[in-house]
Amino acid sequence: MAEVFRAFARDLAAGRRSWDVDTARFIAGQFDELASEWDVTRATGRDDPLRDALERGGPFPGGSCLELGSGTGLFTPLLGTVFPRVISMDLAEQMLHRAAGRSPLRVRADASALPVAAAHVAVIAAIDMLLFPAEVARALAPDGVLLWINQLGEEGPLYLPADDVAAALPGKWQAVEAQAGWGSWAVLRRRAL
Repeated sequence: MAEVFRAFARDLAAGRRSWDVDTARFIAGQFDELASEWDVTRATGRDDPLRDALERGGPFPGGSCLELGSGTGLFTPLLGTVFPRVISMDLAEQMLHRAAGRSPLRVRADASALPVAAAHVAVIAAIDMLLFPAEVARALAPDGVLLWINQLGEEGPLYLPADDVAAALPGKWQAVEAQAGWGSWAVLRRRAL
């Protein structure tokens, strides 16, 4: 099953598969159903990749961090140790409801159409998340950074290597990638012209 999700993630990022309202509704419904048990039965609890990225992947620009696919907010407090403002965003209403104690700023939204102004976000943190390249590039400030985290590395259901992420993003991007614990991380920045 993980390979099916990895293929979906690759095809979506590369533009070979479309994202529509029905798909978004289906995914939201799946995660709404899992929300009540997520922290106990589904969450990996593996924060090594994110911790390592935050320690070694900088420097990071000042400003807001948009945490895409934030789920129940397990990683929001860790992001909050580095970024002055973390906005948790998820498609699943019940996931965000469960994040109430961890994330004071929660927005229910579809990452394919981010409700933020263009070139406004300093950092986008995507932890085991689908990639919507055009929206990421649109939302990030010119010196903005994408934190791409795969908790389970190549075995994760939404794994994309940094080279694939950089290739999918519009324009020219450079990536620093590393392994940490079971997972991997990448920090991607636009290349200076």
